[in-house]
Amino acid sequence: MTVRPKQKAVKMFKTKTRQAAPTPGEQAFSSADVSRLSGVSLRQLQWWDEQRVVSPRHTGHKRVYLTEEVVEVAVIAELRRKGFSLQKIRRVLRFLQKEMGKRVDQIMSADSEMHLLTDGKSIYLEDNQERIIDILKSAKQPMFLVCVTDQVRRLTVTPRKPPKSETPAVARKAKAV
Repeated sequence: MTVRPKQKAVKMFKTKTRQAAPTPGEQAFSSADVSRLSGVSLRQLQWWDEQRVVSPRHTGHKRVYLTEEVVEVAVIAELRRKGFSLQKIRRVLRFLQKEMGKRVDQIMSADSEMHLLTDGKSIYLEDNQERIIDILKSAKQPMFLVCVTDQVRRLTVTPRKPPKSETPAVARKAKAV
């Protein structure tokens, strides 16, 4: 009789902690809304969720994004278009998530302009134009600028399509004819 050593159970898939569904008072965006607002494909949003870059809430199989997460997606999209690696973007996101919690009211208000400046190593979130100019002047590497306030404005200005369940039945019948 041969004795086999106990084998360790190997986890085949990463387990993902899912965030709770949004509360009724929170503004929520579907994946299609986020895709349209940020210019990111639905597949890219799915991959970022799987890689835990931006993890939205889930209701069933649907992803639901809160305002802060949509802003994060928009900033990521801007930085990707400017050639940033995902590793550098993760660093920027950690900083942004920390600062967004503190400054969300300031960012959401229309009376200030909030800008994210980064070279991938140094990261600044500034609302003072003179300070922004000082940072750009003293930078040893090219700095990239993303206006976070503009990303937030897109959310409030861009009209959203109603979900199919909210589309009036009359309009659906008219299309079928």
